[in-house]
Amino acid sequence: MADFIRFFIPLYFILFFIISFVGISYKVARQIGKNPNVLPKDDSAYGLVGFYFKLILFALFMYTILLLFFPEYMYDAFKINILEYDFFHYIGFVLMIVALVWVILAQLQMKNSWRIGIDSTTKTELVTHGLFRISRNPIFLGMTISLVGFFLVFPTVIAFSFLLMGNVLMQIQIRLEEEYLIKEHGEIYLTYKKRVNRMLSLY
Repeated sequence: MADFIRFFIPLYFILFFIISFVGISYKVARQIGKNPNVLPKDDSAYGLVGFYFKLILFALFMYTILLLFFPEYMYDAFKINILEYDFFHYIGFVLMIVALVWVILAQLQMKNSWRIGIDSTTKTELVTHGLFRISRNPIFLGMTISLVGFFLVFPTVIAFSFLLMGNVLMQIQIRLEEEYLIKEHGEIYLTYKKRVNRMLSLY
């Protein structure tokens, strides 16, 4: 199991990044004629959120690479032994795989509306079909589930920190996007907001 985890985790996140960020972004960029990555690079509060997003992604990537090449040091570092059981590992694997499929499906359903950040220069369609009928933020939900799965597969204090910090940044980003969508779509978005929960609606 340890060797499988050692290879699975970095390959998973590399695949996640290539498909969900690079691949989808390239596809949308060809269709709309511009880079869908519109995270600001200034020193505003929103720019700071974008900076920390990138920083956490880089730190996560480095952490998984260290696990791949130095497993003898990484396995015992800050381990939460109470969760070190195959049962939790298997749940984590399932969550990570389901999350990847979920995120890709949500991105495909967004079509040309997919953006990394808030695009204030182009009016995009408000997507309310597919997974967006049960979640206003299915992509962020999928990313959160992925980090939960990662923590169960590799239960360390560091993995939990990625889950905690990632969730805080995503919740801030969600609220920034909600403010923009209210301005952009008005009553249509407010009606949608009342009908569908921020993360998941099961009714």
